[in-house]
Amino acid sequence: MSAPRLRLGVNIDHVATVRNARGGALPDPVRAALMAIEAGADGITAHLREDRRHIRDDDMARIRREISKPLNFEMAATDQMLDIALRTRPHAACLVPEKRTERTTEGGLDVIGGHDHLVPFVDELKRGGIRVSLFIEPSIDAIDAARSIGAPVVELHTGAWCHALELGELDRADREFGRIRVGAARAAQIGVECHAGHGLDFDTARKIAGLPQIVELNIGHFLIGEAIFIGLGEAIRKMRVAMDEGRVHAG
Repeated sequence: MSAPRLRLGVNIDHVATVRNARGGALPDPVRAALMAIEAGADGITAHLREDRRHIRDDDMARIRREISKPLNFEMAATDQMLDIALRTRPHAACLVPEKRTERTTEGGLDVIGGHDHLVPFVDELKRGGIRVSLFIEPSIDAIDAARSIGAPVVELHTGAWCHALELGELDRADREFGRIRVGAARAAQIGVECHAGHGLDFDTARKIAGLPQIVELNIGHFLIGEAIFIGLGEAIRKMRVAMDEGRVHAG
């Protein structure tokens, strides 16, 4: 039995980062979302942070209104973000950890220590007809905790693996990829849909595509960076090719 087609969610946060660095309206993240879909993205991801450092409230509303593919709303588990999500009604909401001092999301949610805090957020989102995922570390304990919280989807944090490769620490990279492999298998075993993301590029996306239990990758920063040199559409098309190449060897 062949692995299911691997979906690509394109995160357009850093189009908004460039816009906000100068002020004004350009470049427009909604235009980027539409271009991403035209180039082959299966959905759009955007993170509305508490400090609004990139995506803003009106961006999220416009994206939801104007795109034809699913919107994945990344959000912290706060009352304010829950209210916005329930008003926006995205296809999906991914609960992520958030710290004011971090440049980017540094790790997965504490789904073990934060279990009781997260349960009502997951319940409310699900009642609102929103698919819920939890952005977590690739560990069996975290995946089991996510299921007990009631999340139908987990997104495995791939940052430690990608960072180890960037540093040339191949032994550590092998260990981190092993954690991802085991985590993806555990998610499938207990009936939790498995996604992955953070720090992925063409090569790492190609490799992780070989894990058949993973059904979606969410990629942003690398694609926006590549777009400076080859254009957003071409970057996404190249990513789609890399993912499809890797998927051929899934099993």
